[in-house]
Amino acid sequence: MDYHSPYFFGYLIGVIHLLGVIAALHAVFTVRTAQGAIAWAMSLLFIPYFTLIPYLVFGSRTFDAYIQARRQANQEMHVAMADLNWRPWVEEALAARNSESYGSLRAMPKLGRMPCLANNQVHLLVDGKATFDAILRAIAGARDTVLVQFFIIHDDDLGRRLQTALLERAAQGVKVYVLYDRVGSHALPSAYSQKLREGGVHIRAFATRRGWFNRFQVNFRNHRKIVVVDGLQGFVGGHNVGDEYLGGNPKLSPWRDTHVQVSGPVLACLQESFAEDWFWASRQLPPLILPDTYPDDGVLCQVLASGPADPQETCSLFFVEAIHAARERLWITSPYFIPDEAVFAALRLAVLRGVDVRILIPSRADHRIVYAASSLFAFEAVRAGVRMFRYGPGFLHQKVVLVDNEISAIGSANLDNRSFRLNFEIMLLTVDRAFADKVDAMLTHDFNQAREITAEDTRDTHRLQQLGMRIARLISPIL
Repeated sequence: MDYHSPYFFGYLIGVIHLLGVIAALHAVFTVRTAQGAIAWAMSLLFIPYFTLIPYLVFGSRTFDAYIQARRQANQEMHVAMADLNWRPWVEEALAARNSESYGSLRAMPKLGRMPCLANNQVHLLVDGKATFDAILRAIAGARDTVLVQFFIIHDDDLGRRLQTALLERAAQGVKVYVLYDRVGSHALPSAYSQKLREGGVHIRAFATRRGWFNRFQVNFRNHRKIVVVDGLQGFVGGHNVGDEYLGGNPKLSPWRDTHVQVSGPVLACLQESFAEDWFWASRQLPPLILPDTYPDDGVLCQVLASGPADPQETCSLFFVEAIHAARERLWITSPYFIPDEAVFAALRLAVLRGVDVRILIPSRADHRIVYAASSLFAFEAVRAGVRMFRYGPGFLHQKVVLVDNEISAIGSANLDNRSFRLNFEIMLLTVDRAFADKVDAMLTHDFNQAREITAEDTRDTHRLQQLGMRIARLISPIL
């Protein structure tokens, strides 16, 4: 065959377009959401040269096989835990029923797979230094078990500090378990894990598909960040392990993120979430610890672990429920603002109810396409009456929700389709006036360092930029 013949290129273009049509039909029948199906189908029909390969990697595989396998693994894990009497929190769970504020989140008892529990202690960690100082200090004092889970672990200064701390505890007989996401930590060299393994640390990569071809499946990612030490101290939030989270990346510095340190009955829920992911990766249970007693007072907390194997879209529904619960105030911070139709409608309704709706997003981009799509959604939100702000000093990565004067949620979930439907996420919901006041003070400081997006900004945007934002929005359901 003459590869230089014009007929060859004509045939090649025809074959590509035919494959694009076939793939578009496949997307219509298999993609879970209407927005995602439209985004894939339109791009496959009109620009198959650029979208066929991404569709094969990101969109072509149906979710059903993985979801069933994950659900089966979760069932096996809970059967293995049946003899542990793992949920003896009757009094702590009953206390949640007496909370009027928690009662405003009427769907939460059934939406969350884990109960809302009383008698917890929570401490706000408002930057990377405070977060990792606290985490490393807790690990240094470990006596029995350390559970560590991050989406990203880098082999840099912070990553090696964590590695050294874990090796030191393992050398003292502490049982150490580390779980990282294979996609998020793709740059982590094997030597890093091998050194931990040789030092007695149990370390696994979270991979959502098995088999030679399935290694290209990167849609499902474990975005959770969890540390639990001796069943007594826990940490959850937005930080990963890397120097950039301490301000080490000049392009994004100073990095703005938030974590929470927690102790009390809710740590059993953090351990259970870790156990599900560890069991998937290893088919073994990690050590799990329940203290004999808990304090008699403290804060109401609920762990909301969400993922693609849930019977419903837990993460998206959580945001909808939190928005609907707001009567006076709804403040949200997220690095990405790509809401689905239900969340965006809930935001508009909150504005119409007279709620003070404010959303803080970054002024710097770490992913340009996502930033462009977020910008267009932000402009539309402003026109709907939502007050949108761009954080000025550096990159904003925190994921925080504040509802009225008692309810707050801090964790790993972003306001985007990936967190809503594809990632494994975790949020810590807290119902307490004193803690909410601290979150209020933190967010007030952040908003004071931000610039509000105005209607003039939408009009002053260059038409070429608007075109780019609209193209980014078109593919936003598959970002």
